[in-house]
Amino acid sequence: MPLPTFLSPRRLVRSFGLVALFLAAALFGTASGVLFAFVGDLPQISALDNYAPGVITRVLARDGSLVGEFATERREIVTFEEIPEVLRQAILSAEDKEFMTHGGFHPLLMARAAVEDLLSTRRTPGRSTITQQLARQLFPESLGFERAWIRKIREVLVAIQIEKRYTKNEILTMYCNKVAWGNRAFGVQAASRLYFDKPAKDLTLGEAATIAGMLPAPQRLNPYTSREAATIRRNYTLDRMVAEGYITAAAAREVKAEPIVARGQPSQPPSIAPYFLESIRTHLEERYGTKAVYENGLVVKTGLDPQLQRSANRALDAELRRLDKLRGYRKPTRNLLDEKRSLDTYRLSAWSREPAQGEVLPAIVMGTEAGVIRVRVGKWFGTIDAKGYAWTKRRMADVARPGDVIEVKISSLDKDGTFSGVIDQPPAIQGAVLAIENRTGQIMAMIGGASFDRSQFNRATQALRQVGSLFKPFVYMAAIDRGGYTAASIIDDTPAAFFAGPGQPLYEPKNYDREFRGPMTLRRALELSRNVPAVRLMEALGPAEVVKYPRMLGVTTPLPEFLSVAIGSAEGTLLEMASAYSALPNQGVRMSPITALEVTDRDGNMLEQQRPMPHETIRADTAYIVTELLRGVVQHGTAVRANALQWPLGGKTGTTDDYTDAWFLGFDPDITVGVWLGYDQKRTIGSGQTGTEAALPVWIAIMKDWVARRRAELAEPPQFQRPGNVVVALTANGPEVFIAGTEPGRQP
Repeated sequence: MPLPTFLSPRRLVRSFGLVALFLAAALFGTASGVLFAFVGDLPQISALDNYAPGVITRVLARDGSLVGEFATERREIVTFEEIPEVLRQAILSAEDKEFMTHGGFHPLLMARAAVEDLLSTRRTPGRSTITQQLARQLFPESLGFERAWIRKIREVLVAIQIEKRYTKNEILTMYCNKVAWGNRAFGVQAASRLYFDKPAKDLTLGEAATIAGMLPAPQRLNPYTSREAATIRRNYTLDRMVAEGYITAAAAREVKAEPIVARGQPSQPPSIAPYFLESIRTHLEERYGTKAVYENGLVVKTGLDPQLQRSANRALDAELRRLDKLRGYRKPTRNLLDEKRSLDTYRLSAWSREPAQGEVLPAIVMGTEAGVIRVRVGKWFGTIDAKGYAWTKRRMADVARPGDVIEVKISSLDKDGTFSGVIDQPPAIQGAVLAIENRTGQIMAMIGGASFDRSQFNRATQALRQVGSLFKPFVYMAAIDRGGYTAASIIDDTPAAFFAGPGQPLYEPKNYDREFRGPMTLRRALELSRNVPAVRLMEALGPAEVVKYPRMLGVTTPLPEFLSVAIGSAEGTLLEMASAYSALPNQGVRMSPITALEVTDRDGNMLEQQRPMPHETIRADTAYIVTELLRGVVQHGTAVRANALQWPLGGKTGTTDDYTDAWFLGFDPDITVGVWLGYDQKRTIGSGQTGTEAALPVWIAIMKDWVARRRAELAEPPQFQRPGNVVVALTANGPEVFIAGTEPGRQP
């Protein structure tokens, strides 16, 4: 029986053909509509021609070493040639084996992913190529990060455009500089330094495979988070490299037999000069804006001296802890058991590296028994015996309990991962140090407080404190500069009363020791820091005349024209006072303090250059005479302990009423270093804690390291430059320096 006409094969083929054409047209129309709908929303790929990912801003010390970094993303840009071939091969093997041949996406893999999405109730692999991943990283706002096929379509369209505009090498280079590798490291160079403490070009096969293997989930697969997970992914990458013919199976087996050894730092180590670094950040943000600081890869060269800074850090910390312990032990304020945390697994942020002998670190109290406190510092376990907490003068039960977070000074370290220590505590007293190079004004060291983590207030530059006897050299400077006095002039250290104003009681200054020593030379009065002679000079010269001198030397803090200012009732900052003193060994020329010497952009273009800025202040001869008087303070006066350094030094101690502020400001021919100690809220440091007792030891410790270094560098010690019109003449008290024409027998 013949088939009906409508069922004939020819009619059926024709009908199916029409249906297929219709469906094809419909699909084409739908695709065209989708493309038309999305094209307007897609980013302009041409913008990548000038693409510059956020790069770390680096602050460098005078020797080129790193002081600190500013970045939202830790990144260093590398070229294609700087990415080693072994790393390129590892990334392609692990992430996209057909990268060199596809056009930006894999249609079959995407179709497979779509089917898996439909059939699976859990998240499935996205099958994204390297180009798609790059598109997602470069244009997150345009593409979105939700798991949706709308985003996938946009991603593919952008990937196709990227492939058309750029070469494969350019795409791979952008990818290697853009993607995240965990712990705030972005790009292969930052990842290489973070995990293996080396540039990417020096990576071994195993290290390259480790880095490439982390890409699917860098926060979870890195060796700091899980060495086991990182090893599994490394070995998978090695197998893929074998399959792609990049390496032999024997080479893969050899690497698999080796453990992953991470040598970098999982977090950025703290800066040696956090207060200095913060002053740089503030300057950069004010001048260039926040975005430039954190993303534009600026390079800032400074005059910071790392060795001097470390010496200052050690010296100030040791003295603050000594003074703090004099006021007794304070119980810990934090307990992890009270916070419901595990003592075995909790990690403190300060544990970024292995402990070192003599270092003070936070520790977790694991237990207390038999008179011994057991503590943990990272993976190290230690003990504090009765000698280690004897200074607290308390029973062990009153010193610490399990879960307490305490500070421990490491006494000794053993190879088995154990240590012994002494209990310590964060000092409540504050301090500041500032070092300035006399001839340039460059700041060589800066400390603004006991702990930057606890307080970012910079006491070296922001705190106004009573300066005490630091003001006295200005009084003697005015006396000598006006011509009526010399270093050999006699002044009385006897009881005196001065008019203080209508309706005010007479002003009767007293000396520190409550004694009077009678007539003495100006030199001796300054060496011994006698109060009454300083006030007599102030009264004779007139307060208005005297306060001109600190102002000439850069002190901008208001100075009242009162007699009491002569012995330090006025306030000032450490920066102002150190800058003023630095003019004395520099022949009366004060240099503006400088933090940032040069600022360049990521391409090396100069944005800013600070050159030494001199200010003529006092005459060179007056500056030299006052310098010699302050040398006498070190040789025979209140700072005589510093004379043990056997180096050309001058300086002045400073103490305020009730021992609330302790100062020492001193210099050699090259640098001026200032030290201040005290509490933020004015209270006594402790009975007898003068500038000599509290601040001078810090200064001596800093200068001891500096002098040792300079002795090794110089054939002979530097000398203070004596002007030609300064002469030496013999007096009843021995040789003395005079401005020519004022020496004995020739005074006007």
